[in-house]
Amino acid sequence: MKEITFLNQNADKWQQFELLITSKGGSDPDLMADLFVQLTDDLSYSKTNYPKSKTTQYLNSIAARVHQEIYKNKKEKSGRILTFWKYELPFIFKNSHKQLLYAFLIFTTAMLIGVISAAYDDTFVRLILGDSYVNMTLENIDKGDPMAVYKSMNQIDMFFGITINNIKVAFVCFALGILFSFGTGVMLLYNGIMLGAFQYFFFAKGLLLQSVLVIWIHGTLEISAIIIAGCAGLVMGNSILFPGTYSRGVSFIKGAKQGVKIVVGLIPVFITAGFFESFVTRYSQMPMWLSLTIIGISLLFIIGYFIIYPIHLNKISDNEFKRIKTL
Repeated sequence: MKEITFLNQNADKWQQFELLITSKGGSDPDLMADLFVQLTDDLSYSKTNYPKSKTTQYLNSIAARVHQEIYKNKKEKSGRILTFWKYELPFIFKNSHKQLLYAFLIFTTAMLIGVISAAYDDTFVRLILGDSYVNMTLENIDKGDPMAVYKSMNQIDMFFGITINNIKVAFVCFALGILFSFGTGVMLLYNGIMLGAFQYFFFAKGLLLQSVLVIWIHGTLEISAIIIAGCAGLVMGNSILFPGTYSRGVSFIKGAKQGVKIVVGLIPVFITAGFFESFVTRYSQMPMWLSLTIIGISLLFIIGYFIIYPIHLNKISDNEFKRIKTL
């Protein structure tokens, strides 16, 4: 591999390392140890292929700084959770935006398939959602309360049941990425088709707006989190398919660790979505402005934290990044 190709493939990652060293992230020995392993892999490759280059000198200097941080702070554990949310997870997402886009496109394409299939086949909705759910919803529509399903359970039981199930679905969606990303893609397709058929069902009954105002109170976070879990699965699967400068085994371990961190980072999102579905969605007659406010804030959080904030963090040290690229 040419040195410029090696540099271009890894410059973003090295930039993140520099920022973490100079930020509070440097106070976390576990995180710094993980960075040190990655850096030494890159340094070893650089020493072998470009022994006298400025790239090797640069990686030597960063590795030395990380090494110092590890031993200076190896007993310090405070702030680990804050560091994870403030730096570690956003940095992972900056390098995973491509996979996030793929997951989003797969899911939205599947939604369209679900909508079109339901529109042209009257039996499709029953096939996907099941006769019992469709019949129950039709009865609720006849009674004048289409969203009564969200009022049928005790709030606490509903909260724990929904939250645990959603977290399980997310982990399954991620774990299926081990099938070279194909399993995750199938999971995204299934959930997207189901959502498309579900929304068309209400559209066909003239209840699209009401369903959106009620269901997406919790659905904005819930569906976004499923897509992000799909991103985690693609990160792991693609690490097997496209190992880059690493061996396939090392690349897989790195991808799996990143994917796990992404899914673990979704747990608070699922908890919040479960709370909304159990305690808020049942108030189906709430004012439109209130429903739109909850949906809007949820959407802004997803876009802000998982897309905009990671990009912002990586721009903090843009001058240093430019210096790296000129080495």
